[in-house]
Amino acid sequence: MDCVLSMTGIGKSFPGVRALHKVDFSLRRGEIHALMGENGAGKSTLIKVLTGVYIKDEGSITIEEKPVVIRSPQDAQKCGISTVYQEVNLCPNLTVMENLFLDREPRTMGLISWRKMRGMAAALLEKLHIQVSPSAQLDNCSIAIQQMIAIARAVSVDCKVLILDEPTSSLDEDEVQKLFALMRQLKAEGVGIIFITHFLEQVYDICDRITVLRNGELVGEYEVEKLPRLQLVARMMGKDLDDLASLTAERDELRPIDNEAPLVEARELSSGFSRVAPFNIALRKGEVVGFSGLLGSGRSELVRAIYGADRAVHGNLFIKGKNIKIKNPLDAMKQGMAYLPEDRKSDGIIAELSVRENIIIALQAKRGLFNRLSKKETEKYADEYIALLNIKTASRETPIKSLSGGNQQKAILARWLLTNPEFMILDEPTRGIDIGTKTEIQKLILKLASEGKSVAFISSEIDEMLRTCSRMVVMRDRNKIGELAGKDINQETIMRTIAGGGHG
Repeated sequence: MDCVLSMTGIGKSFPGVRALHKVDFSLRRGEIHALMGENGAGKSTLIKVLTGVYIKDEGSITIEEKPVVIRSPQDAQKCGISTVYQEVNLCPNLTVMENLFLDREPRTMGLISWRKMRGMAAALLEKLHIQVSPSAQLDNCSIAIQQMIAIARAVSVDCKVLILDEPTSSLDEDEVQKLFALMRQLKAEGVGIIFITHFLEQVYDICDRITVLRNGELVGEYEVEKLPRLQLVARMMGKDLDDLASLTAERDELRPIDNEAPLVEARELSSGFSRVAPFNIALRKGEVVGFSGLLGSGRSELVRAIYGADRAVHGNLFIKGKNIKIKNPLDAMKQGMAYLPEDRKSDGIIAELSVRENIIIALQAKRGLFNRLSKKETEKYADEYIALLNIKTASRETPIKSLSGGNQQKAILARWLLTNPEFMILDEPTRGIDIGTKTEIQKLILKLASEGKSVAFISSEIDEMLRTCSRMVVMRDRNKIGELAGKDINQETIMRTIAGGGHG
């Protein structure tokens, strides 16, 4: 098969960060090639180099064996490179045919020829087996049809390389199969497709080859049929199957309180927004329950459904044995829950406020506007938790945006500890912070559990989960596929379960 794209020795750095180091990637004509890797692996940076969003620092790119220089998205398009992103980048207020030929409408005597455009659109849609009227307004179409319209637009401009970035994340199973039918048709016509996804099942259903990146470097390129799923998971996570981590004595000493109703219990719970399959889970006092799975597996979406950040539309939630309706996060807070979100920049800190204001804001929200904390109280609480968590700040009034990432994370932890929660959800609490601070936070999590609190803990670092969690919930493709405890909590069993190999 002819090589339509070759990227060799690609390097890209940002101030203080080496995002890509000597990465190679090749794409054949008429193949579907998965680009895989966990968060921070370098997938997005490599694609942005290929599409001209970033200019590479080193390396070379060839299209059909001819060297090319790509310095802008326009350069990429001229080279026959088109991208369809997770969020459809079309105009919802225009018709299907207007979106297909936007900025290149057929004209007669300088005026748009609507009849010709309709005919061209109908021919393109029929060729690609997309069942929609050219005159339909785009925002009246399903997300799946909108994705297909975006692909049709991309391939109608002499597309040699088609990049599909998480195109199935908002689609149901039937819609995914329709999209795959279109992808197979384009493959048969000789288009090379780069498929970026976190869904393992889809990779093995549609792809020919897989390239794995980790920490900005190439792990390897593999034929799909020669790479078992377990091996793929191991390569993405950077773990050898015999590289087993020992569990800490502190974790082994945790004893969940079993002689009363679970603190939190979900029965067939699911939110409409996240599309996580209905799940059952019970969380007890005195334990740390880990949520494991690849990025995009539904870990965060599951806990958001429990907390009310994504409103549940199906199933029931029980708090201490009572059926409770959690309509929003404030309801959850009043039930003794706390939630530290994955993205501390956008969902956690309030950048313009001080450290003190960031720490006390959740307690104030819980108490209500008509029961305000006094300035003296807020200063007392802030000083207490700055000392307790060793938050390095010039003063309690320092803007939180001035603090390091690790100290911002500690301030958000302080915010929730101040509300004295019984159940804490910690989503990637140690991401992007130094080893010393990570250890402090891990010890704090174990201490909270030893005091009788229940902790739900999400981390992309499997070693961290092994050190901290007494039970593990495993997620794949937005489904809860298993729970592990005791001797089953080890790297091999976790990765085997993620990959679909069961608990053996």
